[in-house]
Amino acid sequence: MLKFLVAESETPEQRDARREHAGKSSGETYAATLEQLRPDAQITIVAPADDDARVLTTGEIGDFDAVFVTGSPLHVYDDSPEVQRQLAFMRAVFASGTPSFGSCAGLQLAVAAAGGTVRKMPRTMEAGIARRITRTQAGRDHPLLAGRTDSWDAPAIHGDEVERLPDDATLLASNAVTAIQAAEIRHDGGIFWGVQYHPELAPREIAIALRRQAGSLIEAGLAEREADVEQRAAQLDALHDDPDRRSLLWLLGVGEDFAQEAGRRLELTNFLTHLVERGD
Repeated sequence: MLKFLVAESETPEQRDARREHAGKSSGETYAATLEQLRPDAQITIVAPADDDARVLTTGEIGDFDAVFVTGSPLHVYDDSPEVQRQLAFMRAVFASGTPSFGSCAGLQLAVAAAGGTVRKMPRTMEAGIARRITRTQAGRDHPLLAGRTDSWDAPAIHGDEVERLPDDATLLASNAVTAIQAAEIRHDGGIFWGVQYHPELAPREIAIALRRQAGSLIEAGLAEREADVEQRAAQLDALHDDPDRRSLLWLLGVGEDFAQEAGRRLELTNFLTHLVERGD
């Protein structure tokens, strides 16, 4: 039986707020996705940012087959106790040698723990759909992106981004908004695969996030008014309910790889297949 460790990157207050709007914390969403991908897996959720969290040893982390690090509203460039606890956890994950995967802030956390840098996006946010993500030369044959076309769209919402990868990292994909969309990091005996977008999220969860951050989207110049945000959120809700509806694919400007669950989750599936189960 596979054993997965899911690390919440949210504080208790942020988890409660997300449950109120989306029904689950980020870690609970990850766990639900993993349960669908591997129904027989045993999943443990921890919250290393919490001030009362028990610190796991590298040996304890090594008992798991894989670690998954969630997204979060926290900024990994802030020198706060919550962020420092998360960085210590991620360094322990690398040192344990356990394969790990992260999305959005999960990627940023791994980058910072391995010596790279993260920043607030200098011009705007990326929200709703990350457009035309494109493989780098190194990403063309990398198993994380197996099955991807040369360019694709993915669920995304973030205002921070990776500024510089660590020395022991490989850039796998980019787009015009965020230069580092997917990467592999090898550090201190561990290997991490990560993406800036959200393969674990369904369109409805992205719609909920857009509504919650409507003010930030307007401030960033992505929308003129809340009604614009609501229109896009409503389209994503409708796609969630009817992913085969061609008119919605046209309105949103996305393909079936975004609309269909298996297409959105491809990076997670590849991680499980290649790095966890086959040990490539």
